[in-house]
Amino acid sequence: VELMESGGGLVQAGGSLRLSCTFSGSHSNRVDSLGWYRQAPGKQRDLVARIYSDGTTTYADSVKGRFSVSRDNAKSTVYLQMNSLRSEDTAVYSCDAVVTYGASGIETYRGKGTLVIVSS
Repeated sequence: VELMESGGGLVQAGGSLRLSCTFSGSHSNRVDSLGWYRQAPGKQRDLVARIYSDGTTTYADSVKGRFSVSRDNAKSTVYLQMNSLRSEDTAVYSCDAVVTYGASGIETYRGKGTLVIVSS
């Protein structure tokens, strides 16, 4: 499974951005959950949000009420709507896809990321 993120850029604090992540490949129809992560300079990579095949979502406490994750299976795309952005949201945002292969286990695929810079 291959993933490609887009939508990053420079935005002022308080503004909004919508990130997209399109997945493709021979096993893309086996994707279970899709997650958004971010990594700020000098910091570890952290989970921002995840959406499961049944529509269930989870969010990091730091983004609850500001970010929203959604997926469009027909377009093989997962979105991250980011509102009320803060300078501390500045990071490289990447998506991952968890694929279930039944008895063969699971595999996680990751995109290269897109840079979000929030200016104060």
